[in-house]
Amino acid sequence: MNNTLNIIKDKTLTYEQKVLSLAREAENSLDVLNLSKEIQSLRDEGVICDLYEGNAPYRPRYICPDYEKFIKEGSEFLNLNPPKDIWEATTNLLILYKHVPSITSMPVYIGNIDTLLEPFVVDEEEAYRAIKLFLLQIDRTITDSFCHANIGPIETKAGRIILKAQRELETAIPNITLKYGEGTSKEFAIDSINTALVTAKPSFANDKMFSKEFAPYKYAIASCYNGLYIGGGSLTLVRLNLYRASKKATSKEDFLENVLPYVMDQMSEYIDKRIKFIVEESNFFETNFLVKEGLIHKDRFTAMFGMFGLAECVNNLLNATELKDRFGHSEKANKLGLEIIDKMYEIVNSRVNKDCSITDGHFLLHAQVGIDTDNGTSPGCRIPIGEEPDLPIHLMQSAKFHKYFPSGIGDIFPFESTAKKNPEAILDIINGAFKEGMRYFSLYSSDCDVIRITGYLVKLSDIKKLEEGEQVLQDTVVLGLGAVKNSRVLDRKVRDND
Repeated sequence: MNNTLNIIKDKTLTYEQKVLSLAREAENSLDVLNLSKEIQSLRDEGVICDLYEGNAPYRPRYICPDYEKFIKEGSEFLNLNPPKDIWEATTNLLILYKHVPSITSMPVYIGNIDTLLEPFVVDEEEAYRAIKLFLLQIDRTITDSFCHANIGPIETKAGRIILKAQRELETAIPNITLKYGEGTSKEFAIDSINTALVTAKPSFANDKMFSKEFAPYKYAIASCYNGLYIGGGSLTLVRLNLYRASKKATSKEDFLENVLPYVMDQMSEYIDKRIKFIVEESNFFETNFLVKEGLIHKDRFTAMFGMFGLAECVNNLLNATELKDRFGHSEKANKLGLEIIDKMYEIVNSRVNKDCSITDGHFLLHAQVGIDTDNGTSPGCRIPIGEEPDLPIHLMQSAKFHKYFPSGIGDIFPFESTAKKNPEAILDIINGAFKEGMRYFSLYSSDCDVIRITGYLVKLSDIKKLEEGEQVLQDTVVLGLGAVKNSRVLDRKVRDND
């Protein structure tokens, strides 16, 4: 009751943020998963974290509707006919977005928006007005930075308009990823880099890698940088704190042979319980119109086995205190990191859950980007902030881990503002990184107001307002403020592009 009253009285929360917080409080008052003592103990210790999914999951965490089908066929439930022009297309999409649930109660994937809108770009001046207003409304109404749009890989008129509008709006929402591959023109890639150096988006996804892994279906990049099936998504995401798990081990061998298999087994059982409730108890797939109209399909959903704190885990197991011996700098430390992730990949793919048939019954490994309360524990497989090596070494080290994480892993590289004069050099860096096996590359400029916190975007000016006790529109600014204080995201090594 005290928590409920505190939410009601909180002066920094908007009305909408209070409603969502109160809903979470109500859900968390339930106990329906029947967790074992072992699982609950690991949750209490912070070894297993469910990322605020709630105690009674009643919708999948991430949903990726088939927006192409919606554009072609309209929606009976929403009483919408297929659009005939750019204004109807953008309006119909905005209406549908209001009805796409997720863990945040807002859509985490809003489609490959350039290809969705391209057929309606007849008069480019009119299309520019419509698309700019479309993007502005998304920022003002989907007030959560985990909202994610895709563009590419082919250059389109709509894609160029989207990039231009983003440079002018400088909004944090939606997050955007360019599916970058052989079919992407150099000019479109450079245009994307120029935009990212102003507004921290789009990021670059290795289209060749993702397309191969998710064939024969199409993939979406959702939420932070999560690779998922279009027409499906992820039922749940639970994460493992490798650093805290490593503290339970007496040695490197004990960790690999005993502790890691044990905690992964308990976490897998926890994921199974969450999936079972969503699929068999919540009635989501029996009642939601997205399912009835074929915009999502139960058999295209999987689940994500998240992890974070690899660097601290390795450094702890090796008792590495000097920089030369630590993860990202030492061959021995990097080798152990790969050994740990290889072991995790083996364990995850040895288990089967019948409700993850799209991924052969297996969960997908996910390098989780961290949350606002993480303190002294790095996202995913990243090298800790403040310990980043020179860029070529950093890229080569990071790329080795990306093949294990089809549902998402990435690294963030701030560049000096002078990089705006030479975007071709950044494109050369991205091309080289992708050739080495890197999956996802994010960049922004040191003078951006919009910055990438971990996998999501927040405006520095909004963080300042919240810190001063003012209300802000986007709820993820709270997460951004916590990450600034606890994870030193403003202290990332700024790169030049020489």
